[in-house]
Amino acid sequence: MAKLSGGVAVIRVGAPSEAEMKTRKEALDDAISSTKAAVAEGIVPGGGLALLRATAAVAAAEALGTGDERTGAQILRRALEAPARQIAENSAADGGVVVDRMLNSSGNTGFDAARKQYVDLLEAGIVDPAKVVRTALQNAVSVASV
Repeated sequence: MAKLSGGVAVIRVGAPSEAEMKTRKEALDDAISSTKAAVAEGIVPGGGLALLRATAAVAAAEALGTGDERTGAQILRRALEAPARQIAENSAADGGVVVDRMLNSSGNTGFDAARKQYVDLLEAGIVDPAKVVRTALQNAVSVASV
């Protein structure tokens, strides 16, 4: 990360057509934004694992809550499971089984959808910028509370 925050790079993007050039430039812009977010706040395990790890805190709040608070915690807990479930299902795996196994795993062990294996996500390079995960969760909760 230190090298990324103090360096300068020139990236040339080429393509056989204008449409392909636009697509590649948009992908590059996304990658640059993700890299800046990672440098700003660090990284967390990807594949939905960071959100799954947050379900423990939500479950504790759910147990203490009553009425609408409990219902809200239940909805949030299910929503935190959704990204990992969808990633698994997109790779033709059983989302429920994958989520259950990831919830019962320890450390950074999660599902590598490309290889259909459980691996240490950080070691495999499957990461998300912490800022992106945090902002998405904050925005989702903010919209839901309206």
